[in-house]
Amino acid sequence: MTEHLLVERQGERLHLTMNRPERRNAITVAMYAALAEAIESTVHDPSVRVITLKGRGRDFTAGNDLADFMNELPQDGQTDIPVWRLLHALAHNMVPLVAAVHGNAVGIGTTLLFHCDLVVSDEETRFRMPFTDLGLVPEAASSLLLPQMAGRRVAARHLLLGEPFGAAEAERYGLVSHVAAAGELDQRLEEVVSALLAKPPEAVRLTQRLLRGQDQQAVLDRMEVENGHFSERLASDEVKGAIMNFFARTKS
Repeated sequence: MTEHLLVERQGERLHLTMNRPERRNAITVAMYAALAEAIESTVHDPSVRVITLKGRGRDFTAGNDLADFMNELPQDGQTDIPVWRLLHALAHNMVPLVAAVHGNAVGIGTTLLFHCDLVVSDEETRFRMPFTDLGLVPEAASSLLLPQMAGRRVAARHLLLGEPFGAAEAERYGLVSHVAAAGELDQRLEEVVSALLAKPPEAVRLTQRLLRGQDQQAVLDRMEVENGHFSERLASDEVKGAIMNFFARTKS
């Protein structure tokens, strides 16, 4: 585990908080491993009826901690790396997962939401998937799921061009289920969680599995393809140059 992810058991709820506010909750390799472990821990624990995820501070997450990520690049043929372990845990998860999103949700901060059952967003949240800006390709099966939700042209705007979008657009696309007014995100999250926990647990569990079951293999297959391209891109001069430029811009 890591101090940058708080894992709290609250009755029938497992509450996860990304706890790196000084770095806008940029996700480290250790955080990926801790997130994966927490979600996997519910597989054989029927007493967990809902998982909630949020970020502490002014942002949900700024995405990958690029310096940490580049220092921990996978070796040739290595497939059990923490980020991919998390993606598979999300794809296989069979406990209702509710995210509360605010501030900025960048890269994986947006794509992991495709695997949440419900997403509550602050009305001012900004979503962005700048993979091509870094010489990379989409991950988390977002190249499959976003076109299914919003159409190919909309997906091209946000995956090819990396255009940001807001909470109202995210709700229209189907990425966000509930939009909360300013200052009411936590209250709205608690209302959604309370509504889930008030329902018969086995009915909720079976319904969640039915909703996920149809696309699960397609999602896993697309993740496999994306991960292959992602690994190849990480070793490219194009990515190294793009990331060097990113760090140069942030220091200027």
